[in-house]
Amino acid sequence: MKHLPAKILLLFLFSFLVISFTGPEKKQVEFYQLTVYHFSTAEQKKIIEQYLQDAYLPALHRQKIKKVGVFFPVANDTATDKRLYLVMPLQSLQQLAELNANLAKDNDYQSNGKSYLDAEYKIPPYNRIENILLQAFPLAPFLTIPQLSSPGPERIYELRSYESATEKIFQNKVRMFNEGGEIALFKRLNFNAVFYASVIAGARMPNLMYMTSFENMADRDAHWKNFSADPEWKKLSSMPEYQHNVSKIDIIFMHASSYSDF
Repeated sequence: MKHLPAKILLLFLFSFLVISFTGPEKKQVEFYQLTVYHFSTAEQKKIIEQYLQDAYLPALHRQKIKKVGVFFPVANDTATDKRLYLVMPLQSLQQLAELNANLAKDNDYQSNGKSYLDAEYKIPPYNRIENILLQAFPLAPFLTIPQLSSPGPERIYELRSYESATEKIFQNKVRMFNEGGEIALFKRLNFNAVFYASVIAGARMPNLMYMTSFENMADRDAHWKNFSADPEWKKLSSMPEYQHNVSKIDIIFMHASSYSDF
């Protein structure tokens, strides 16, 4: 290095210092807001759906939020607490922070969503709204539209939530999905995953959530059978470092609404 010209040597040293102090550039990932509408009556469902289809989704599209999913749990009709799930991808938390202000200035949104937005307190369009904020995994940084060929009503979307006993154990399960190769295994077995993400604000933390999709329920069952029998999964799930990293699993099977973006 002593034979290098002084200017080149200085440039080399400067570049080394910049890399040392700043580190490698972080890979950009999306955020997701998972909104759960809890309701009881057919009239509430009608008002929510009219609002989403005619006002909210079109307004989100105008805000360049294009891939918005709307789902109903399978066999939810007889449940006392009926639910509708909305998945909204976000480029940044700033986009979420500015969303309500932008909607307030959107005249079409205000007009088309009037029956929902101006509902009286005695006849609310829902019982409660639940919001869960997520950040995409490093190895699945963006929402993916599933490639399915079956008729829409037959398709199954499976939303899973994995809770862990502590924050440290939760990070272990996240590593299992990413560096451990679980995401790669799902991809190889063609699970048509929509997203994988860590919950950063919600009621059931620490937990992660992910959504896979299938042509129908039989296709779903066949995929999971192959997954359970796969030698790579058997090896991964038996590794000592990945034991006991999930304490509770919630599984929700869903159908997409007719106006959902996927």
